[in-house]
Amino acid sequence: MSVSRRGFVAAATGLGAVLALAACGGQAASAPVASAARTGAATTPFSYTDDRGKKVELPKTPTKIVAQVGSAAALWDFGVKPIAVFGPHKLDGGERDPQVGNVDITQVKGLGNVWDEFNVEQYIGLQPELLVSSMYLKDTLWYVPEKSKDTIEKVAPTAGVMLTGRNATEVIAKYGDLAAKLGADLNAPEITQAKTRYEAALGELKKLSSKGLKIELVSGSPDAMYVSTPEMVPDFKLLSDSGLDIVRPKVDAQGYFEPLSWENADKYEADVLLFDSRTQALGLEEMKKKPTFAKLPAVAKGQAYPMWVETPYSYQKWADLLESLVADLGKASKLP
Repeated sequence: MSVSRRGFVAAATGLGAVLALAACGGQAASAPVASAARTGAATTPFSYTDDRGKKVELPKTPTKIVAQVGSAAALWDFGVKPIAVFGPHKLDGGERDPQVGNVDITQVKGLGNVWDEFNVEQYIGLQPELLVSSMYLKDTLWYVPEKSKDTIEKVAPTAGVMLTGRNATEVIAKYGDLAAKLGADLNAPEITQAKTRYEAALGELKKLSSKGLKIELVSGSPDAMYVSTPEMVPDFKLLSDSGLDIVRPKVDAQGYFEPLSWENADKYEADVLLFDSRTQALGLEEMKKKPTFAKLPAVAKGQAYPMWVETPYSYQKWADLLESLVADLGKASKLP
């Protein structure tokens, strides 16, 4: 989870001035129209206690929601459509970043696309009613900049969903619970059908544990290969909780992974490598240029498969991921 942190450039306008502008109907930002699919939600009182133990109570259900991209993607698939997002949502070519899932980025305001980027002035101008973000640390909202968090939290209530220590099934359920409180119909056909697919694929994944494959979870950077532990991140914890045999590295102080020099990429034995296929990580062909990595038995055998880390926590997206993973692991075999 180590991320390069860049200095946050605060909005030039002071909080008081921008709040006054918003209150007077100023045009600090143009707010997309909130979803109208949640019939009657706006007139229903809202009460939600997040994973910080923070209780949010509002006289009506919020419809003007701003969310970190992972949270936005999960809520979107449950039928709750935020008006703005922050975090990686647009690639260099302008197309949608996979981290934002099915969110239509042409219909939402983008407040920041990289770490430590959050346009506070635009956020205030949207007059948001709720901000939602995931958390890896209990009191830290993911992608909310440290230097501006106090200002951000004065504008609207915030809700955090904890990821660390939960598996993907548990996190999807947490977002489903929040979505229901925001007026989503969890019995909508597209949700129940996706949940059926997800549960079927998860059942198949559990059956694959009988193959006894040793699986290593890796992510590549130019200078190092990171071996992830299965206990912390929901994506990997689901694999471990399903009975798969995952390499458990000697993690660093952060507790998520063990960094290895490329010369030591062969520290652990594994039948299968699942590699981080996000845009910021090295791709398989790039990693194969590292001699030690290319000689790994799993790589030489063609048993290195992509896994999109930070897949949005919805039944739709996770059904897709698990079906692909089941297909890959189904063709893998134990190595001598």
